[in-house]
Amino acid sequence: MALETTWYDFVCFGIVGLAFLGALLVLGMNEGASRRDFETTYESLLLSRPDDEVILDVLPSDHVSTSQLWTSCWQGLHPFCLLCTRFLSFVIMLLFLLWDVLLYDARIFVYYTEWTFALVIVYFALGTIVSVYGCWRFLNKPFIHNVAKDEFMSRDVEETMSTNLNVYQEREAKSSIKLESRYVEEEFQRRAGFWGYLMQTTYQTCAGAVILTDILFWGVIVPFLPISHLRLSPLMGCMHTLNAFFLLLDTALNNLPFPWFRVSYFVLWSCGYVIFQWVIHAFGFKWWPYPFLELNNKWAPIWYLCLAVIHVPSYGVYYLIVRGKNTILPRLFPRAFLRIDRKVNLNVKVAIVFNPSIFNQGTHLLNPLNLLKLLT
Repeated sequence: MALETTWYDFVCFGIVGLAFLGALLVLGMNEGASRRDFETTYESLLLSRPDDEVILDVLPSDHVSTSQLWTSCWQGLHPFCLLCTRFLSFVIMLLFLLWDVLLYDARIFVYYTEWTFALVIVYFALGTIVSVYGCWRFLNKPFIHNVAKDEFMSRDVEETMSTNLNVYQEREAKSSIKLESRYVEEEFQRRAGFWGYLMQTTYQTCAGAVILTDILFWGVIVPFLPISHLRLSPLMGCMHTLNAFFLLLDTALNNLPFPWFRVSYFVLWSCGYVIFQWVIHAFGFKWWPYPFLELNNKWAPIWYLCLAVIHVPSYGVYYLIVRGKNTILPRLFPRAFLRIDRKVNLNVKVAIVFNPSIFNQGTHLLNPLNLLKLLT
């Protein structure tokens, strides 16, 4: 084994281990509870439900519905525009990564930059596939449910429910209601939930990793660490710019939520990279890609502690960007921007089942104020 350890190396091991376990604990407290609530609701929605009932669901802010994966936050922007953006981002970044590998061979993946760059490519690949699927559904499936949801997010509750009521009254034919019920049921399918969950977590992991990579590169490595194998080149400059540019462009267009607790995935990602470095050095790898990761240094525990702490502001920067997007843009473009955070501020999942006979009995049950009382 080529990795020699000293007492301060075990301090580094402890820092990474605590970060890893802490991230798992946060995910267990938040993600696990949310998924159990979702599965319970899912099962209750499928048990003994008549064919002529329609589901109008309101998801908590930390979950993403199927339609949010491929629709834009800008009202009227066709899903095909988001598809083109994601596909072009995927192709361009993939070409740069191939250029990087051809120039330096596969050992270039010893760097965190290449790990992050590849992860962003994976996100855009998933986003492209999901957007293709979304465009197909947009053209071939009834879109009543998603239109109602967009309206619910973009207008006040009173306006929205009256608009949705008019839409439903115009479409009160029983066959259309049954078709919509089947469509909404498909939104809760496990496969769609898995890919949506994977895409969402990849997106938020990329966000923190991109900010961390670019801040360390442009703020620390380039000006203060003149390392021979980290000399600035056009390729390296592009890779540390395009990753943030394309991800921010997608953020400006997408409709994905950005809950804070998923910083844990970002921490797990970085812990995985550090453990990878330890493993390859234990098996004979000679040099460290970044000097602040070296273990044979008495200052290593301080470096590792600083790297652990910097994950919080790195993720926080992107969190503030998304928060600013959902706060400032609706004020500048009130009729064009769809605010996710105004949908409904709930901590639990609520599902309301409407029977088509309600449309023939009267509208008092669909009154916006009455519905708001049910939701709160």
